[in-house]
Order: sequence, then structure tokens, then C-alpha cells
Amino acid sequence: MEIQEHEPAKDPPPQPVRDPIPGKLDKGGAVVVDESDRFGELEEVGYGERQGKSFKLKDFEALYLLYSGKMALKDGKGKDVTFEELAKASQSKVRDSWTKFIIYRDLRSRGYVVKDGFGFGTDLRVYERGDFPAKAAKFVIFALDEGTEKSLGDLRDSVKQIVRMGKEAIVAVIERRGEVIYYKVTKATFRK
Repeated sequence: MEIQEHEPAKDPPPQPVRDPIPGKLDKGGAVVVDESDRFGELEEVGYGERQGKSFKLKDFEALYLLYSGKMALKDGKGKDVTFEELAKASQSKVRDSWTKFIIYRDLRSRGYVVKDGFGFGTDLRVYERGDFPAKAAKFVIFALDEGTEKSLGDLRDSVKQIVRMGKEAIVAVIERRGEVIYYKVTKATFRK
């Protein structure tokens, strides 16, 4: 038996790394991207929407991009804006922005495309993996923090409308430890 020497395995060539997407806070405090060559990159994976010559992100989308290191954000004076600063500013504008971000981050980390809700008291729309943008959202999320009260009548009415549209209603509850638990909500009729 003859032992042959082999060259050690070579590391694969480094993959080109895109620079973080440059975002900025506009005068109203919204996060926008002005580099049009990055619009397609954002649209393809379900972030934000075009508005004229800019691309506008929801606060929870911008927070996620900052959190994951995919965005560098600056204010109107060119100063860097940190994740913590944006989170604080978002919470001062919208009370449940942190709740939405936590659920958004959890769903994105699971490979889902997530967009803002579209009424009926919903918070987020979730597309089945691989369906965006070809198909409509399959799930509609109601976001709650543990201990938060929600009117059962409002939830019932929203679920009826969502089911009529052919979507699944999900209640996402954030536990005190920060873990997100999902509950599927369906309509049930009890007969005597």
C-alpha cells in the first residue's frame, strides 16, 4: 500500500461583500435610500417601497437592516445613527414599534418575507417562503406583548375578514424573555 501526499484543501475564494446599504433619515424622521442602484436589491427580498427617486423603509425594516449590519444610517447632518438611536426614535413615534421589530426579526431569521399590515388591526403580512413577489401574503400577523389586552370582539371580526380573503390569521406573542410564540387563529362555531 502506497501513501500519497495530497495538497491541503484550499479555502474557497472570498466572495465579494457588498457595502452596507447607505440609508439616511429624512426631515420627517423616515429612513430612505437614495442610491437607485440598490433599489432592486431591496425590492427583490421584500424591503420597503419606491417613492419617487427614493426608496422608503418602514422603521422595523430599517432597524432589522441596521441590526444585521446590512445598512449604514446617517442623519441629515451626515452623523452615523446607531441601532439604539433609531430604536428610541421609532418608539417615540409609534408605541408598538419595538414589538413589531422583534417579530419581524424573528420571521426574517426564519426565511420569511414580511411586509407591513394592510388594515383589519393587523400588524404584518407574511409570505410563504419563495412566494414573494409572485403570490400574495399567506399569513396575517397580530402582534402582542405578553400581558397586553386585546378585545376578543375586534380580533374575531378581523379574523372573519382575513379568512374570507383566503389568508391565515396568526397571533404573535412576545414573552417577557423576548421569545416569540405564534398562535394560529381560526373561526369556530359551537352548536347546541
